[in-house]
Amino acid sequence: MKKIIVPILIGTLTLFTSCASDDINLDPHSAYTTIPSTLVTNAQKELSDYVNTCNVNENNFRLTMQYWQETTYVEESNYNFTNRNVSNQIYLDNYVNVLNSLVKAKELINAYQPVPSEVNDWPKIKQNQLAIVDILQVYTYQILVDTFGNIPYSQANQLGSNVAPAYDDGAGVYANLITRLQQDIANIDTGGGINSASDDFSSADKFYSGSLSGWKTFGNSLLLKLGIAIADSNPSLAQQTSATAINNGVMTSSSDDCKLQYLSGSPNWNPVYENVKASNRNDFVGGKPLIDYMNANNDSRISRYFKTVGTTGNYIGQAIGQPAAFANFSAPGNFAYTATTPGIIMNYTEVAFYLTEASARWGIGGSAAVNYANAITSSFTDWGATSDAAAYIVTHPYNPSNWKQSVGQQAWVAMYNQPLTSWNFWRRLDYPVLQPASAATISSVPVRMNYPASEYQTNGANVSAAASAIGGDLLTTKIFWDKQ
Repeated sequence: MKKIIVPILIGTLTLFTSCASDDINLDPHSAYTTIPSTLVTNAQKELSDYVNTCNVNENNFRLTMQYWQETTYVEESNYNFTNRNVSNQIYLDNYVNVLNSLVKAKELINAYQPVPSEVNDWPKIKQNQLAIVDILQVYTYQILVDTFGNIPYSQANQLGSNVAPAYDDGAGVYANLITRLQQDIANIDTGGGINSASDDFSSADKFYSGSLSGWKTFGNSLLLKLGIAIADSNPSLAQQTSATAINNGVMTSSSDDCKLQYLSGSPNWNPVYENVKASNRNDFVGGKPLIDYMNANNDSRISRYFKTVGTTGNYIGQAIGQPAAFANFSAPGNFAYTATTPGIIMNYTEVAFYLTEASARWGIGGSAAVNYANAITSSFTDWGATSDAAAYIVTHPYNPSNWKQSVGQQAWVAMYNQPLTSWNFWRRLDYPVLQPASAATISSVPVRMNYPASEYQTNGANVSAAASAIGGDLLTTKIFWDKQ
């Protein structure tokens, strides 16, 4: 990344921040003179915006996972991500908008001089703040590895001192993320504080409002996610990591969910609402694979996922890759037309599926069948259909002889509004069996994203070396953990 760009923050701690771009190498009045917590607020919102958006310029995984289909401009549905330079935006969203803010937040925390009245408390406060910031970094770096494979890591986000960072091996990055996350979790002192005399960190934390026990649970749940991801590529580390996470305490209900509560006004409304409703465009309808599956299996969540077509009372999805007349197919459900729909970072439904995998693979974390039922029930509850879960589970029981199909199929349905997570489940478990789009530019559904064109322009030697190391910079090149 040639230029290091950072967001300018405005607003107060009780509201989200809007941002523009600025070059701190040229601007001596950078927003980094602010307090750390405003940078954390900004990073959290930028992270949630990226993970949850359906904007075709930056996150097309609802299309890749065949949940939605574009109506008019179908290039992204057919895996043409180069016209809009989608990978450039993914780098900008994560390396610049999220990670640069977190790096600078750490610098400000480390540089802070406590006032006399807080000298004794500051070491624990500092430790807790740094642990939270680092957990957010771990989450973001995992997204980048899962998306591209090898990535800038050890030399990344050095804020101007290195404009051409080398790329690190994805497996090595994962191992390091596991180590640093375990240390972060250990560093959280739930008996300590989080606010300094000049910085109300709790109010600025839009995920857990400064709850240290909440961050500890999230950290362990993220550790479980890291462990499960490498189950096929490094089984011993995967089992050890997953067991540690489970023993230390992962999410046990939706009350532990990590979410960002969006607000009713711009620029703080849900990014799906921004692209579906506020844009005054009708760019998306339901995808035929998911709608057909839910229709065939009498899944009551379909009424929350989608709208019926006109007055027919029917749910109809369009074939993947084909244009669609908006009026003839099911639009996304009411959640997409609601500005305040929370943005999901991680939830109990996701974690319960990981527990199912841990049970199936290694016999840890409880009964696989119970965890599977908990995951499905949690999904139905998330969508306001708790009473329908038991009957659904009876007709879709856990199958120990092909647990990958059981988990993969049901996680695909449940992760409907968590497309990045769904993409990981599908690549790891190979279920459901998804066929490529009708006019696809490649012969299969993508298993990674290409490196950004901007990297070839400004960091060419390093990105070319990374492309060679992973076996080619292709949408069909599997990343290191996608082994089966």
